Amino acid sequence: MKELLLKRKSKFVLYIFACLLPVVNQSMLNLATALLIGSIQLQSMEYFTKVSIITIGIIIMGSVFHIISRFMRISFMRDTLLDIRILAFDKILNSSYKEFSKKSKDTYISNLINDINIVERDFFLALINIIYNSGVYIVSLGIIAFLDIKFAIMAFAFSIVLFIISKSFERKTVHLQEKVSEENEKFAVSMSNTFNGLEILKLNDIEDKFLGKSLASIIGLEREKLNYNIYTDAQRRIMEFLGFGFLIASLVYLSSLFSKGMTLTKATFIVQLSNACVWNIIAVMPRVNQLKSSVKIFDKITKSENEEIIDSGKEKEFIFENEVEVSNLSFNYGEKEILKDVTFKILKGKKYLLKGASGSGKSTLIKLLSMIYDDYLGDIKVDGINLKQIKEDSLNDNVAFIYQDVFLFEDTIFNNIALYKDYNEKQVLNAARDAGLNSLLEKKENGIHEMLFENGKNLSGGERQRISIARAVIKESKLLFIDEATSSLDEELGRKVEETILGLENTVVAVSHRHYEGITEKYDYVLEIRNSQVIQYEAGEYFMEVAV
Repeated sequence: MKELLLKRKSKFVLYIFACLLPVVNQSMLNLATALLIGSIQLQSMEYFTKVSIITIGIIIMGSVFHIISRFMRISFMRDTLLDIRILAFDKILNSSYKEFSKKSKDTYISNLINDINIVERDFFLALINIIYNSGVYIVSLGIIAFLDIKFAIMAFAFSIVLFIISKSFERKTVHLQEKVSEENEKFAVSMSNTFNGLEILKLNDIEDKFLGKSLASIIGLEREKLNYNIYTDAQRRIMEFLGFGFLIASLVYLSSLFSKGMTLTKATFIVQLSNACVWNIIAVMPRVNQLKSSVKIFDKITKSENEEIIDSGKEKEFIFENEVEVSNLSFNYGEKEILKDVTFKILKGKKYLLKGASGSGKSTLIKLLSMIYDDYLGDIKVDGINLKQIKEDSLNDNVAFIYQDVFLFEDTIFNNIALYKDYNEKQVLNAARDAGLNSLLEKKENGIHEMLFENGKNLSGGERQRISIARAVIKESKLLFIDEATSSLDEELGRKVEETILGLENTVVAVSHRHYEGITEKYDYVLEIRNSQVIQYEAGEYFMEVAV
């Protein structure tokens, strides 16, 4: 967070100045109030009227200072909050698939909404008040030291005591704020499950059961919020109690000075300054704890927990010019053995069809080849370079995926193919043509710039899959992984999509249960997973044996 605040140093300095601007007005108001009360001792109506006019002027000036301060602060807060949202979003987008899949997507939504709201509320609100309260404290203590050094030392010593007491609350405050964040995540997941499965719940008449679960998540969230609020409020109450104790002690001390000839104006001014010292330092301490707890939340949503582990040892670029060689590959999912001592090769430009019974490990093998899973035994080498040494960014730039479920943005066909990267129209049109989208574009009034509805509702299943293929084409991915891309399509559409895939120049590794006669035979090789082994066939040989 420190680096983020100092990113715009000049604006941050202006922000601090804006927070301190009302301090001047507060000090002047304290002096004016002291002069008003002191005028009683002088018994002069003219003096009282003059001081009253000055006080009204200071109050008006305070309102102007407040408005100026707000406008000076708002730009910095807006820009910094935007940076926080971008950092949180970047962390999600740049996390490895393995890390990303550890949490529900609704957890990430909670991070982007609820946790950032916590940072906005608790960090910036606390920061504003800490700067202002600290400013009032320092100015008040300085003036007291000028008027009565002994009393200033007493006030400073009391501040140290308050700091030590407040420090003892810090760890628990941070922990409780983290619990609120966790419950926010659970609540988001629970609500998403309920809404996404509402039709099933109604058809099976189990709404009440899920209502109970939803209520439990709401109660859990509100309980943690209550615990946090009670604890932070308790801190304030304890500090306020100590503050009243110091106030009484300061009045006793000042009364002794008053009896020695101190003026009512000076005595009142010192009392007000001592109040400013005590109550502002009391306000600062719990907010410092709030600030630290919100920084923890900031770190959680913007910093990768396994960043160093993920990057360690990965220095090589993904260069695929000849072959991917798999040697003695073994992988267990929990206690279940999926693959055992598997050896085969994938040659550049060839098309491989992955076959096997349901649950045999076809999708798992794709995840191993694409570095989604890396906790395997044996070796996977790309042109002699161990896959575990290859940088994830480099691999992702050269690999593409086509799944059964294609996600499309509510945007143009152009942006759904380009995925917001810097491709020109010719490149996108060429990719669309290679993916077999020409007939679709001809039907659309705006062609490649036609808007798609939510998740491409105005397209057929085959058209959706072709956009997914176009994404792989424009990316110029050297290796294309396909997992049941045609399983939800009818026979005609499935044949067309499969033919398009086999016509690509990319190296293809595809999982499919469908067989399109006259098309599926065009694969170069079949990799069949059977009894945790991978058996490689030439496609012609395999389909001849199947036919027999």
